[in-house]
Amino acid sequence: MKRAFIVESTRLASPRTVTGNAEVLVSRGGLVWLAETADLCGLTAGLDDAFAGLPRRVHRPGRTMGQMVLALADGATALSDIAVLRNQPAIAGKVPSDPTVWRTFNAVGPTELRGLARSRAVARERAWAAGAGPDGEDLVIDIDATIVTTKADKQDAAPTYKRTYGHHPLLAMAGDCDEVLAGMMRPGNAGANTAVDHIVVLEHAIAALPPEWRVGHRRGDHRDDAAKELVVRADSAGASHWLAEDCRARNIGFSIGYQIDERVRDGLLFIDDNTWQPATDGHGALRPGAEVVELTDHVNLAAWPTGTRLIVRRETPHPGAQLTLFDTIEGKRHTAFITDDTDDDIASLELFQRRRARAENVIRDTKACGLANVPLQESGSVSGWGKLGGVVR
Repeated sequence: MKRAFIVESTRLASPRTVTGNAEVLVSRGGLVWLAETADLCGLTAGLDDAFAGLPRRVHRPGRTMGQMVLALADGATALSDIAVLRNQPAIAGKVPSDPTVWRTFNAVGPTELRGLARSRAVARERAWAAGAGPDGEDLVIDIDATIVTTKADKQDAAPTYKRTYGHHPLLAMAGDCDEVLAGMMRPGNAGANTAVDHIVVLEHAIAALPPEWRVGHRRGDHRDDAAKELVVRADSAGASHWLAEDCRARNIGFSIGYQIDERVRDGLLFIDDNTWQPATDGHGALRPGAEVVELTDHVNLAAWPTGTRLIVRRETPHPGAQLTLFDTIEGKRHTAFITDDTDDDIASLELFQRRRARAENVIRDTKACGLANVPLQESGSVSGWGKLGGVVR
């Protein structure tokens, strides 16, 4: 008696022959290279391990998640959009039905989410070792939040400060290579400046880095053990003593936006016009109408980590800019940030802080990869959907 064994492929990409002179057209052939990248860096195998504990009938849950990653990269906004792959089996082989995909997501819990984070970290380690990581020996971690509108039937959906309804996720991004390192899918009414959330997301971001980038940046590590330099960058929502102290405890630098409060306004009254220095643009040239000044000696920063500096920028407002009552006195728009960088070139420090805006591009792209829409109800599946969007980005 002969027995037939069916060996299920452990690869996300299906075997194929690439030719330039055939008449057959695969409209989404670019997904093949994405699938092969996932196979080569170990993400496919990692997803299999992460979701191995979920119930299985025919399709492996990990492979289902991998195929959903491909669909999100192709612009999917709902689970049913995986039909794009189902209609072209030459790209990813057999694709599960919509109910199977829904059951897989609905079964996701904390164990699977932790496994997903581990699989992403392993894949990132291999990808960076192959040359996809930062060019130098330092890395900027941008932390920023965004609003995701949704319907009232989603778990943890709540009114937001922008008078919408939905979620308020907080993301940590590798600013040098535009990757999403970690994220927290928070309720819509979560505070933009909640220090605990920033600290948790930073901890998850450190854990997502390759080992050589983590060493020296865990709580209790000695500064001399750090082979790489890390800097946390955030807007004024991240300006909390807890986050700054946590950065210091992890031997991580910080550059964080700071509110123009009464103390800053009083300190600016002591600054002579001749003290202001020209600001620079992204090309290193002087930026007309923009100036910077250090205010450290005129504002009490004793509550912040030792060495914290306060730098203020003023500029001619662009048309339509909203000015505070203080800004209208000089007709200039003021912004401020704190940093523990010891560089004497405050114009360069201000330019570094202003480049935090590139995080908005990462958030926009992550929303385009699924984060803008939450087609699920339970918190575990909602978080899983959001984290898969981070995988794509």
